[in-house]
Amino acid sequence: MSGCNPTNRSVGSVALNSRYTDEQPTLSGNGRLVAFVTNRNGNSQIALYDLQTKEFLDLPGLNRTGVIFESPSLSQTGRYLVYLTSEQGRPEIALYDRAIQRTEVLTQRYRYWVRNPQISPDGRYIVFETSRRGQWDIEVLDRGPNIELDIPDGTPIVNE
Repeated sequence: MSGCNPTNRSVGSVALNSRYTDEQPTLSGNGRLVAFVTNRNGNSQIALYDLQTKEFLDLPGLNRTGVIFESPSLSQTGRYLVYLTSEQGRPEIALYDRAIQRTEVLTQRYRYWVRNPQISPDGRYIVFETSRRGQWDIEVLDRGPNIELDIPDGTPIVNE
């Protein structure tokens, strides 16, 4: 029974709009997926809805009980999902890779407060607000040239 495992529970209602609190929506670059924060299972979680097939998609290993989720952002095809998470009161920026079903905290050793992360369509860059200088400023995190980019048909991008 997968229903006994809180990390793999379904999102509840099968409709996009429901009686639950759904907020902070974001749309994938190709317009197919919408991610949002919801309380459909009684705690904060991120839901991913396919607008074409009209169904929720599983996010194995992402949603955990006792963790707060905020500000989701999707790459072009929704392979990468960046969001704010808070397990012990301090917000961290995390990246979930749907292809390998793994989460990576990107600001684990970052000493400053962060908010409102957004990912670039190809998944390489993440922009966010930071309190590094005692006020809210903008920072860009480059994940590097060796990451697997989120490209719709798999064709490499040629820089001219």
